Amino acid sequence: MKAEFLIDDIIREGERSADEVEVFFTEGRSISAEIKQSIIGTAEESRGWRIAIRTIKDGRIGVSSTGDPGRWKECLAAALASGRIATPQDWHGLPKPTNMTSTAPSSDPDLIVEPERASAFIAGLLEGAAEYPVDVAGGGADLSRSYIAIANSNGVRYGMERTYAGVSLEAIREQSTGYEFMASPFAADIDPRWVGEQAAFLASHSVGGKDIATGHYDLILSPVAAAQLIGTVLVPALSGRNVQAGRSHLAGKIGEQCADEMLSIYDDPFTRGMGSTCWDAEGVPARRLDYISDGVLQCFAYDLKTAYRYGEESTASAVRSGGEGSPSIGVHNLVVDGPRTTVDDARAIFINSVVGAHTANPFSGDFSLEISNAYWVEDGEPGDPIRTAMFAGNVFEMLTGIAGLGNDSRIVGRLIIPSIRLNNQQIIGK
Repeated sequence: MKAEFLIDDIIREGERSADEVEVFFTEGRSISAEIKQSIIGTAEESRGWRIAIRTIKDGRIGVSSTGDPGRWKECLAAALASGRIATPQDWHGLPKPTNMTSTAPSSDPDLIVEPERASAFIAGLLEGAAEYPVDVAGGGADLSRSYIAIANSNGVRYGMERTYAGVSLEAIREQSTGYEFMASPFAADIDPRWVGEQAAFLASHSVGGKDIATGHYDLILSPVAAAQLIGTVLVPALSGRNVQAGRSHLAGKIGEQCADEMLSIYDDPFTRGMGSTCWDAEGVPARRLDYISDGVLQCFAYDLKTAYRYGEESTASAVRSGGEGSPSIGVHNLVVDGPRTTVDDARAIFINSVVGAHTANPFSGDFSLEISNAYWVEDGEPGDPIRTAMFAGNVFEMLTGIAGLGNDSRIVGRLIIPSIRLNNQQIIGK
C-alpha cells in the first residue's frame, strides 16, 4: 500500500464527517544489536507503520492512531468518535501549504541499516572498553531509516526521511559502574570506540571514591548532566501552555534578564540534531526560535491549539513522540550556546551525570540530585573520584551564574549542549 494513496483515502473519507482532517504517517525499518556478556548478541530487524489521525469538527478535536494501515477506517472512526465528546476549542484551521526553501539535515544517505554495520559498531564499543580492566554489563547499537509525512485537508503534503544511529555501553568494575552513549542522524558522528572507552574509564576511575564534606564547590557539569537538568526544568518553562496556565517560572518575564548574559538558548530545526526538520508536527513551517539571547528572555513556544486559545501565533513548536496521538509543545534542536572557553583548567568537581533529574521541580526549578561518576579535575586531568553525594540548587538561579561554557558540544536527546562550569554550588556530602 503506497503511503500517498493511503493518506489521500483517509482525508477524502474524513472530510465526509469533519471540517478538517490531518494525517501523520511514519514508516521505518530498524536494526538493533545487543551486547551480552561481552560478546555480540543477536541483531534484530523490525519494520513498522504508524498513522495518527486528527479530525476537527466545530472546534472539537478528535485523535486516534494505529500501527496497522489496514485498519485506518477504524482509526478514523475512533478519531471522529473522540471528537464528538471533546470540549470545543477556539480553532482557526490547520495550516495551508507553503513553499519551503530551507533544508534540514534529518537523514544520512550513507547510513546503512544492516546487521553488519551494527556489528561493526558493537566491535568498536568492545574495543574501546578493553582499554580499562572492566567487565561489560551491557550495551548495543541501533540503526534506523524512516519516512515521515504529514498531510491535511487544506492541501499540505510534506514528507522527509529520518535516519538514526546510536550506541551505548555500560561497564562495571568492582562496585562501580560507568555508562556512555552517543546518538545522531549521521553515522559518521558516531565514535563507538570512544563510547566504550569512556564508559570503561568512568567505571574504572570511580573505584575507591572518597567522601567529601558538605559545602560549596566549583563544579563542571558534563553535557549529559547539564542536559538532564536543563531539559527537565527549562524546556517545560518555555512552553506557552505552561506560561498561559501560570505553571512556568518564566511567565511574564519577556524582555527580562533571566540567564547569564553570556548565555543564548535557541531552537534551531535546521542544524544537525535529533529533531532536524523543515516543518513541525502540525505542518507549520519550522523556524529558528531565539528563546534567550545574551541572557534576555525573548519568546515562548506555541503549537496551533495553544496559540489559537490565547491569541498567539504558532511558533512551529509542535512535536510528536513516536507518531502517536496528538502533537504537543516541545523543541526540535535546543541549542545552549555562548562564548566558549576551557572550563576544566581550575580545580573543580566534574559531574558526569545526575540521578533523579525527573524529580526536579519544573515550576520552581529547585532540585536535589545524586551525582554520578563524579571526580576532581584540574588542568584538564581527572583526579580523585568522589563517592556519591547530592547536588542541590535551583536551575533558574544556576543559569544566571554560569562561569563558563566548555569547548565541547554534543547531542543529548533534542539538546545540543556543552559542558557548563558553575562556581560556588552546594554539595551535600558527609
